[in-house]
Amino acid sequence: MIDEPIQIRSVEVLSDDWAVLKRVTFDYRRRDGSLERQVRQTYDRGNGAVILPYDPERGTVLLVQQFRLPAYVSGHVEPLIEACAGLLDKDDPETCIRREAEEELGYKLRGTEPVFHIFMSPGSVTERLMFFVARYSPEDRIGLGGRDAHEGEDIEVLEITLDEALGMIDQGKIIDGKTIMLLQHIKLKGLMGV
Repeated sequence: MIDEPIQIRSVEVLSDDWAVLKRVTFDYRRRDGSLERQVRQTYDRGNGAVILPYDPERGTVLLVQQFRLPAYVSGHVEPLIEACAGLLDKDDPETCIRREAEEELGYKLRGTEPVFHIFMSPGSVTERLMFFVARYSPEDRIGLGGRDAHEGEDIEVLEITLDEALGMIDQGKIIDGKTIMLLQHIKLKGLMGV
């Protein structure tokens, strides 16, 4: 009998290409005390950070639009409209997201504000995302953004009003979870003012 609620029995690496896919066999102690053997797969691509820059003076936000293969193979053929995001690699979340904002958006952000640190799909993906918001203005622009093509990204920067973005959620044009959460956060917290 085990005291721990989970006891890992075996871990098998199924794929180690762009990310690591593992099959994990474990014993799980249920709330009623019974022990159950379960097998699950975990997908580990590392942790990430996401940011939504907003300009309360003009009522605008900065988003990106890009092709996403998983959405495409699931039947969504249009590019996704998203908040700027990236994998941490070896950086801390704030360093990562400042770099991503410069590369993807073409803006040097001065102050970033952490919002929350959450799992986006905890049923199978190990990734945790650190969410940020930051004020920006036209003077913060340092480039065109969009990333280099040699990294396989073709990113279009979008500057739209918060109201337009919220309307795009209702119209089904913004369907990315992290983006919806940040747009709603800005609206709920009144960060754009009145």
